[in-house]
Amino acid sequence: MENIQHISIQVNGIKMHVAHIGKGPAVLLVHGFPELWYTWRHQMLFLSSKGYHAIAPDLRGFGDTEAPPSYTSYTAFHIVGDLVCLLDALGLDKVFVVGHDWGAIISWYLSLFRPDRIKALVNMSVAYNPRNPSVKPLDFMRRTFGEDFYICRFQEIGWEEEFAKVDTKRLLASFYFKRNPTPPKMPKDFANLFAPPPYTLPSWFTQQDLDYFASKFRATGFAGPFNYYRCFDLNWELCAAWTGSEIRLPVKFIVGELDMTYSMPGMKEYIHGGGFKEAVRGLEQVVVMEDVGHFINQEKPQQINNHIYDFISKF
Repeated sequence: MENIQHISIQVNGIKMHVAHIGKGPAVLLVHGFPELWYTWRHQMLFLSSKGYHAIAPDLRGFGDTEAPPSYTSYTAFHIVGDLVCLLDALGLDKVFVVGHDWGAIISWYLSLFRPDRIKALVNMSVAYNPRNPSVKPLDFMRRTFGEDFYICRFQEIGWEEEFAKVDTKRLLASFYFKRNPTPPKMPKDFANLFAPPPYTLPSWFTQQDLDYFASKFRATGFAGPFNYYRCFDLNWELCAAWTGSEIRLPVKFIVGELDMTYSMPGMKEYIHGGGFKEAVRGLEQVVVMEDVGHFINQEKPQQINNHIYDFISKF
């Protein structure tokens, strides 16, 4: 880990913290929520040992990267713009991209907006969902899961203050170590009702890992990350011109069997029944990992390392 270098780069009007290691073809690693560049620690060391340059930024609003105050500064265009500007600043024309969770969503958008910058894509946990012109995302979520669904709850300005009332380590542990694929619900009085059992560190996560994540989220809070969720409908409006667009670059998709995203209504049928392949024409492989939860690249690092390397080494 001490060989990983850290730099700050001015991109798209903000200062972005970037961790990187290695030399060779570049692999851009895009994290999710509630994560940081650190989620890719295992992949960075592995890829650099295989002759790749692993690049993992803290996304806008996370960790040591600046966090603009307005939620309207967190659209897909802003986040993709940050990444394109990062590639420009590093002098990189085309890169391999690996995304997880929100990082997967952003990587799908990057594939739509700037496929010319991507050699091949490995995405995890969140499948590409084509824009439905007849229903806004939040209307669908409220109708399907109710107002207590975590994404619906995150829409409330000030909800980050409710999160801040809860011990950060226990809060993060409740996310990271969750094995139940049911959609998370957060009642109105979340801080007073939050009572998970004492966490036990699984074999794939150390106290040092939890300490690092918790220290960063204690310092920054959750306003920046929540702003990604607050842009669901705004992204839907802004991306009307891409309705019906297909993703044609080479793609490998990996998801855990116990991942909530895999258990969403209709998702398994979509992924395996031809709908996913129809929208992502370049989809070459779908991998469902048994007995694995949402934070797949941390829970099964060696398997994920091999999946990434086996795919990108073909190009």
